[in-house]
Formats: sequence, structure tokens, C-alpha cells
Amino acid sequence: MSENNDASTEIATLAGGCFWCLEAVYDEVTGVESVESGYMGGAKPNPDYYAVCSGNTGHAEAVRIAFDPEQISYRELLEIFFVIHDPTTLNRQGNDVGTQYRSAIYYQSPEQQAEAEKILAELEEMKAFPNRIVTEVTEAPPFYVAEPEHQEYYARNPGAGYCQFVVAPKLSKFRKHFAEKRKASA
Repeated sequence: MSENNDASTEIATLAGGCFWCLEAVYDEVTGVESVESGYMGGAKPNPDYYAVCSGNTGHAEAVRIAFDPEQISYRELLEIFFVIHDPTTLNRQGNDVGTQYRSAIYYQSPEQQAEAEKILAELEEMKAFPNRIVTEVTEAPPFYVAEPEHQEYYARNPGAGYCQFVVAPKLSKFRKHFAEKRKASA
């Protein structure tokens, strides 16, 4: 996705474990125009998958979501985010372990920062999770698009073991909790 010049489209960037999981879910959300897998938050410019997976670059696997705020709000995207991943495990989602799998919200504006901090405070206050939320809220650093083989990975490989055992359950959670937010074509 190139820089978006459409004033009606906003960008959200999130990290919550493997980017294949987040991309597959957000691809099905009404109002989401596109989702790209990539890397954020590290020191090395233009990292590749193998460097990020080494855990030595400081990047997180992340997704960049272009969405129409008239159809879905930033808050609703965050509500989905907190259902489909575990925000209480530091640098880990299931068997995926390392800083590249951290939970992070990379805000694009002061309004997004305020909304992210508000939802985190509400979730903590209501004790929505048995453990403390460790999701970081950080101003969006540069986003580096992942290699082509990582884009639409689930859509191209639904029968792969990782997709069946890790991605599919997250999609099921989304579909169960947010059926009304699912695209008609999904």
C-alpha cells in the first residue's frame, strides 16, 4: 500500500503476535480497505523476515490497516485486537516467543493515542484479563512492508499447519464475537 491520499481513509498499525493472524482477521472486517504485513519498532532500517525473526532487530511483526472511519471506528478495531490476541503475555503469543511477537499499538495521531490509552484503562479497570495488560502504546515509527510471500499468507495457505492451528482459531474468535462486523464477502 502506498501512502494513502484519500482523506476518508485512516491508518491503524498494530502488533499482536504473528502478522499472518492479524492480517487474516482484519481482512474480514467491514470498513477495512486493506491490510499489509510488515515490521515496526526496531533500529535497523528495511529489515527482512529472517533478521526480524532472529529477535535482534527490535522490530515487531505488525499490520498496517487502511480503514474507512465512516464504516468502522478506530476503537472498534482496537476492541477486535483485544479479543483476538493475548495482551498479557510479554513478547509472546502462544508458542511464538520473542520481542517480534509483542503486543503493541502504534498510534498515528494524538486522537489514536488517547483512544488506545482509554481502552487499556477500561480493560484494566474491569479486570477483563486475569493478568496485567502489557500492550505498549507508542507513536508509530516507520513501517517496513514485509516480503511478498508474507502478504495474504492465510488466504493463500489456509491448509498449512500454522494456519490451521494458530490463525484459524483467531479467525473463529473474531467471527464469534464480531459477526456483525464481518464483510459480506468474507
